[in-house]
Amino acid sequence: MEFLNLLWIFLLLASLTPLIRQRMLDASRLKLIRRIEEKRGTRIIALIHRQEKMSFLGFPLARFMDIEDSEQVLRAIKLTDPDLPIDLVLHTPGGLVLASAQVANALAKHPAKVTVLVPHYAMSGGTLLALAANEIVMDENAVLGPVDPQIGNFPAVSILKVLEEKNRDKIDDETIILADISQKAIHQVKGTIRQITCCDYSSEERENLAENLASGKWTHDYPISVEEAKKLGLKVSTAMPEEIYQLMNLYPQANTRRPSVEYVPMPYPARPRSPERSKSDS
Repeated sequence: MEFLNLLWIFLLLASLTPLIRQRMLDASRLKLIRRIEEKRGTRIIALIHRQEKMSFLGFPLARFMDIEDSEQVLRAIKLTDPDLPIDLVLHTPGGLVLASAQVANALAKHPAKVTVLVPHYAMSGGTLLALAANEIVMDENAVLGPVDPQIGNFPAVSILKVLEEKNRDKIDDETIILADISQKAIHQVKGTIRQITCCDYSSEERENLAENLASGKWTHDYPISVEEAKKLGLKVSTAMPEEIYQLMNLYPQANTRRPSVEYVPMPYPARPRSPERSKSDS
């Protein structure tokens, strides 16, 4: 009986430990977010999609922008005073167009300054949110992405290409229907970009952004660097606050195997030298 009691205690602790760790992690995030808010005088909204161990079984869950995310962000914007600036920390591969468009519209309507901070990447729908900001702050190596619509497994612009290059009599009805949907989707996304892009951009700049980002100029996963984003006319800064990197550390990837990247987590002001070499040089 004693062995069985110990076994039950072990199983109970094993199941509760991940939950306790998650609670502690959540508390650390909120504490850091509050500190950043006090320093910058803004409301911080973090939309960060990572894989995390969310259960005691440790299954990693991939995250994308969905309706639940948009509802949470919309509520946070609603709770923000019109005169209070918003900092949106964004790290996402994208997600539903509906969710992205809803949040982008809400950000565009916020009277105070909106800043989107991209420490690593904000692709697809994430880029749509960035377009609604007065300023985009990116790490020097961070990237954005095109917002061209995808119909099923194919880019909308590629479906339209079939109608251009193939005799219509040899195209099946389903492809023709998809091409009609594709044309409408591209038109709608371009209209959304023109609508949400903040007043700091001229009508000509908005049209240029809509054409470059939504017309299928690149593949959907093409990384748009800081330099390229500036050439497109986006108002991009690289003055990323150090605290944003600290916040990203509190959203760890699921570690279900041996880590593939390892390094000493501290800055090196100069080339590191071994103690033996330093002694011989002296």
